[in-house]
Amino acid sequence: MKSAVAATHGREVVGGVGGFAGLFDVSELKAYARPLLASSTDGVGTKVAIAQALDIHDTIGFDLVGMVVDDIVVSGAKPLVMTDYIACGHVVPERIAAIVRGIAEACSAANVALVGGETAEHPGLLGPDDYDVAGAATGVVEADGLLGPERVRAGDVVIGIESSGMHSNGYSLARRIVADAGWALDRHVDEFGRTLGEELLEPTRVYSADLLSVVGDAGDAVRAISHVTGGGLSANVARILPTGTLALMRRASWRVPPVFTVLGDLGSVPVADRERTWNLGVGMVLIVDAARADATIAALADRSLAAWTLGEVIADDGGHSGAPGYVHGAKGVDGGAALLY
Repeated sequence: MKSAVAATHGREVVGGVGGFAGLFDVSELKAYARPLLASSTDGVGTKVAIAQALDIHDTIGFDLVGMVVDDIVVSGAKPLVMTDYIACGHVVPERIAAIVRGIAEACSAANVALVGGETAEHPGLLGPDDYDVAGAATGVVEADGLLGPERVRAGDVVIGIESSGMHSNGYSLARRIVADAGWALDRHVDEFGRTLGEELLEPTRVYSADLLSVVGDAGDAVRAISHVTGGGLSANVARILPTGTLALMRRASWRVPPVFTVLGDLGSVPVADRERTWNLGVGMVLIVDAARADATIAALADRSLAAWTLGEVIADDGGHSGAPGYVHGAKGVDGGAALLY
């Protein structure tokens, strides 16, 4: 575990791990004209129940890091440091080491330093084999490089980036479907080409380092980024659009991965509920200047990120507001609107 954590440390980390607080040298921020700090915190949710049932704990860290740092990159910020928190009923050293090793490996992939963490034992509150994980990260972005709704305009192109599966959202629904159907995690599912458990535990793709590279090369062409998490595709795209605009996104522009169709059909989940709960194969969304859309898709492909034209941004005249699936604003943001059609 220690070697995996140490591998995330560059010269900026002061004192290593073990103190009451992690220390990170931010001298490089002196080069910023107006540095803005971006922070995010999240957990893995009930996906940890799958890891516990399978007794596989070294992949859940990618889910944690992905949920946190990919929220930070949405603003165009570079993640700098991350900390983690593990609560468990009983400390099993090998299990904790596996969890932290996975977190550290994901941090290395994201080029972020894991500067500290905490493991808390809660007997009587959690069962001996139960645990939960959470994390927080801080990044930085130059003020004039901040991405967001203010940059988006009608005529921009909406680009979808492929997810690596369910990521870390909608597992309460998935677990209920599986339990009601009586499916065991070791059940082989032909559509997946592997067991149900292997499919459900597929780690979250950590996008931040690749997206920062693409955004850096694209200049002002990338207007905004959305991380498709809880609430589904439309809700998370709507919150990065300015009032008066609408993202029209075509369902036929991509193939929904089998995990979503198999579970949805098994549980007789209406399409609208699937779209409000799961990412359906779209992990991140970019809003891009139309003139640079093809070049951006090619740049993403160069970094092994499958991407495609998902739709476009138009002026919202209210004509689509009654359509099924129309979402206006989301998660407290009075922004634009989104519609899958």
